[in-house]
Amino acid sequence: MSNKLLVNFNLDQLGEPREYRPPAERVIEGDIVCRNWDVDSAKDGKVRAGVWESTPGMNHSIKGETWEFCLILSGLVEITEEGQSPVTYRAGDCFIMKPGYVGTWRTIETVRKVWVMA
Repeated sequence: MSNKLLVNFNLDQLGEPREYRPPAERVIEGDIVCRNWDVDSAKDGKVRAGVWESTPGMNHSIKGETWEFCLILSGLVEITEEGQSPVTYRAGDCFIMKPGYVGTWRTIETVRKVWVMA
């Protein structure tokens, strides 16, 4: 992580991602592979930012105490908050998932997003 106070998101030079799969108990459909690039953090890791990518599939999404801002860079997703209608997001769309959010995240086309969590 950088000790600079102005940090650029250079999307062409993110380096090697951390690759993982969601916990099996959260996967609803598909063989989901996620990649994450941590770009920076502050406040002893309580605020973090990066780029995330996922292959198609559907999983339970649970935010717990985390607040997350997302900007979709590419791909197509359908997010359904528990008890609400599905919402579709594509490149250029942004949204916030607040603490306590519970629902599903369905990646229709491989998605890449910029995220900020606090």
